[in-house]
Amino acid sequence: MRIFGIDPGSVRTGYGCIEASGTRCALICSGAIVPPARSTFPDKLRIIYLELAERLADARPDCVAIESLFHGLNTRSAFALAHARGVMLLAATQAGLPVVEYAPAEVKRAVVGFGRAEKPQVQQMVTLLLGLAVPPKPLDISDALAVALCHAHTAAAVVPQADASPFARGRRVTSWRQLRPEDLEHR
Repeated sequence: MRIFGIDPGSVRTGYGCIEASGTRCALICSGAIVPPARSTFPDKLRIIYLELAERLADARPDCVAIESLFHGLNTRSAFALAHARGVMLLAATQAGLPVVEYAPAEVKRAVVGFGRAEKPQVQQMVTLLLGLAVPPKPLDISDALAVALCHAHTAAAVVPQADASPFARGRRVTSWRQLRPEDLEHR
């Protein structure tokens, strides 16, 4: 499975594509989209959209994994990030790709084993997990690769079967509150 990870940002957007096969993951491509600092905000969004659409066409992934909004941001930063995420989601859906979202703590837990890990720890684990000679820089790139690795670990744990539990049917259930009555019919 080829997974395209995105670490959203309006100043710098990290991306990375990996090929996941069983327990092995390999780097396909990575980089950062950095619109010119003096560009207007609408122009930055246009640049992010166009460059991301081009990267998706080149990488030809099976799905896109993106980091969800971080709740500790101030209102102005949150709005800018939400706009940027919107054009990223548009680029992915226009490419016909399924999109999954992961919270930052969920990504850190999947890659490092600790939901409050620091960015350099994530970078080091991404380097180890992908067998890279040098750590991916800037940190936005390693964060995007971590999102892709998170999905690789999560998707590997889900086995699609039509007549099994919600876990086996491919629906992510992380709490008993998410269970539906029809999920219990096969027990």
